[in-house]
Amino acid sequence: MNILIFGPPGSGKSTQARKITERYGLTYIASGDIIRAEIEAGTPLGKEMEMYLSRGDLIPDTIVNTLIISKLRRVRENFIMDGYPRTPEQVIALENYLYDHGIKVDVAIDIYITKEESIRRISGRRICKNCGAVYHVEFNPPKIPGKCDICGGELIQRKDDRPEIIGKRYDIYSRNMKPIIKFYQKQGIYVKIDGHGSINEVWERIRPLLDYIYNQERRR
Repeated sequence: MNILIFGPPGSGKSTQARKITERYGLTYIASGDIIRAEIEAGTPLGKEMEMYLSRGDLIPDTIVNTLIISKLRRVRENFIMDGYPRTPEQVIALENYLYDHGIKVDVAIDIYITKEESIRRISGRRICKNCGAVYHVEFNPPKIPGKCDICGGELIQRKDDRPEIIGKRYDIYSRNMKPIIKFYQKQGIYVKIDGHGSINEVWERIRPLLDYIYNQERRR
């Protein structure tokens, strides 16, 4: 079973992708994780990508395509791809690769939330400057405001978690996804999932669909 999962910033798609990975034994390919690994490693490519993200801009397609396709080359079946493709150019690169290697996508899951909800979820996120622990001022606040419960370190807001940056990212995402959604709708594999509510509420909207696809695949 091969899955694409996408959604605007703060939609919880990565959380749901990990639940899907665990339940169905898939390989998890996350564009965000791959990009962050490059940034944290301090490579020239990572520094270039960090510059784009700090402005709320999308990383150029040529860079993202190279990173994702190189990862996909090691996985032929049973994968879930999180956060890719995000532009028509990325769709073309991915579809060409899949076609050349005889790989098909079973379902493209779009987890939808409003712009207001996206800003509310992300702008409240705080990260410990020392140990990297993640908090949220509303959903998971620290015991002492501004201090990490684990190490006592200072909690900071990432540059790309500021409301104005989140709003810009949401608008860019929505604009770029329109032709991508139409493409997967024409293929008959697009499914829109309401991303509002708790993690378990969203999961129970996704799970029955994937159980059905998974069971159909096993019967073949």
